[in-house]
Amino acid sequence: RSVSFPEYDVCSAPLPDRFDLILAEQVFEHLLWPYRAGRHVLEMLRPGGFFLITTPFLIRVHGYPVDCTRWTETGLRYFLAECGFPLDGIHTGSWGNLACIQANFRRFLRYRARLHSLRSDPDFPAVVWALASKPAPDDLG
Repeated sequence: RSVSFPEYDVCSAPLPDRFDLILAEQVFEHLLWPYRAGRHVLEMLRPGGFFLITTPFLIRVHGYPVDCTRWTETGLRYFLAECGFPLDGIHTGSWGNLACIQANFRRFLRYRARLHSLRSDPDFPAVVWALASKPAPDDLG
């Protein structure tokens, strides 16, 4: 199932459905109330379910309709923990490099495999991601 803004605003309320997996790809940077949204996502997950979130980091501001937030891997991990996900169930990563960042700020640069490395440099993340899990009842101890 797919839902989109403005038909559904994850900041306003959770959907009545429960899911095994929720994906939010390049969404949370646009939310005025990301903590509310994170708590709603946790509520919509079934026990043992997963939330995969990707957000930009060193990317040009892009307001659709607004652009509010950037997280590092550590910031995204603790943001999700504040939303209620257990820290030990949150795994983060990032990808990017200086050439990618420079190309983004120049608008568009045609990718050429011989000239443009896809090797990631942790000092220049273009995108940050996290995979967080909602504990299953037997995981709660």
